[in-house]
Amino acid sequence: MSEQAYFRGTGRRKTAVAQVKLMTGKGAIIVNGKPLEEVFGIERLQATILEPFKVTDTSNKLSAVVKVTGGGIVAQAGAISHGISRALVRMDESLRTQLRSYGLLTRDSRVKERKKYGLRKARKARQYRKR
Repeated sequence: MSEQAYFRGTGRRKTAVAQVKLMTGKGAIIVNGKPLEEVFGIERLQATILEPFKVTDTSNKLSAVVKVTGGGIVAQAGAISHGISRALVRMDESLRTQLRSYGLLTRDSRVKERKKYGLRKARKARQYRKR
């Protein structure tokens, strides 16, 4: 680890964008000025966010300050996880193989498909009756 005060990482999922700052600390994660448990009350979402720390065994060594915008809470949790992973790689390049093997550095590019004209939804058409 170098003398830099913090390491940045930007994570994205659907329309959510998370800007993550990683620094040495006791494992506290602050999301938009509030503790992680207050913003993401669901255990599954907390586990998604903390997964990069568990994979690399840096749970209680690093703290994170996160600013996240857009999307829903599931997309925001995925964006934060992606941002933390990218910041960890900037901090220590040797963690890249561990994070990549769990798929944490891959951006999930799936987004909602746009509605097309003449259809009810993106692909749903009106029912066709032959007789």
